[in-house]
Amino acid sequence: MTDYYEILGVERDATPEQIKKAYRRLARELHPDVAGAEGEEKFKDVARAYEVLSHREKREQYDMGVDPTAPGGGAGGGFGQGFGFQDIFETFFGGGGQAAGPVPRARRGQDALVRLDIDLVEATFGAKRELQVDTAVVCGTCGGKGCRPGTDLQTCVACHGRGNVQRVARSFLGQVMTTAPCDVCKGFGTIIPEPCAECSGDGRVRSRRTLTVNVPAGVDTGTRIKLTSQGEVGPGGGPAGDLYVEIREKPHEVFVRRGDDLHCTLPVPMTAAALGTVLELDTLDGAQEIDLRPGTQPGQVVTLKGLGVGHLHGNGRGDLNVHVEVQVPTALDDEQVEVLRNLARLRGEERPEPRLAAAHPGVFSRLRDKFSGR
Repeated sequence: MTDYYEILGVERDATPEQIKKAYRRLARELHPDVAGAEGEEKFKDVARAYEVLSHREKREQYDMGVDPTAPGGGAGGGFGQGFGFQDIFETFFGGGGQAAGPVPRARRGQDALVRLDIDLVEATFGAKRELQVDTAVVCGTCGGKGCRPGTDLQTCVACHGRGNVQRVARSFLGQVMTTAPCDVCKGFGTIIPEPCAECSGDGRVRSRRTLTVNVPAGVDTGTRIKLTSQGEVGPGGGPAGDLYVEIREKPHEVFVRRGDDLHCTLPVPMTAAALGTVLELDTLDGAQEIDLRPGTQPGQVVTLKGLGVGHLHGNGRGDLNVHVEVQVPTALDDEQVEVLRNLARLRGEERPEPRLAAAHPGVFSRLRDKFSGR
């Protein structure tokens, strides 16, 4: 069986790109116009090898020992059976086929991205913000046509407005008609005889604009707000792309955000935690009373429902979680020391018996990391 891999000069595990590259190189070398008539048979061998190895199913058959181009061999057929002649045109003429016509000068502009810094209050309740953007806009002098006022586009004399030209080239198939973009008008079919002095014929200029952005409640860092048709105006005064506003939320001095919930720490004196008290906390919604029950423990969480960040895709808001931090006094005068000693005697805690309780797994993890030097 013919070794198609050897004919193309590639390894048996070659990728489709490597096979295609090897075929194109050999096809150019063995073209009859280059190698003469004696190269025609070798060219057919190269083409047959490429026909098999570039087709996934045929290559699988070949790797299993079946030549799909042989009579009765799988897909059957001979040279040219299901062969991609488009590859031949691309190899020798850099394209081919029929062109779609002149390229329109007005094309859609690119999308643009800007960033907007907001604070926690704006993320919680939403806001309206003014944003300055520097983008391409339609040229006010020529209205996007690219021509000096008083002049107009002219039909290209080289392609007669078609945007492409046809050429005849020789190949082993005979004379082949190819189509390529016109070099004079660059495929537009028209030329600008006198470009606009303001935009140099592009139909657009850069300008700074002020836009109003509606920031919905619930946005977070990384959220993108789409402003349709507020991006870059396209060449030739084409339609504008979209503008994306990416949100960056600034850290708050008191509250930490986790999803749509807010967290804060409330320092409480030891006596207030033991006896219970009512404290006033400044939240994003104003002052709120916190009712601490007698015997409040360090780390206890008091949840204020619905005082968190608004939900971006739904109604309602998250919660505000207040983490109690019991403060133990460190500087006591003699009278305060005596009071605490009397309390300890009354509670039988002058010499408390040490009782170990099960620790949270996180404690052991931190201890392990400490001793291991992590």
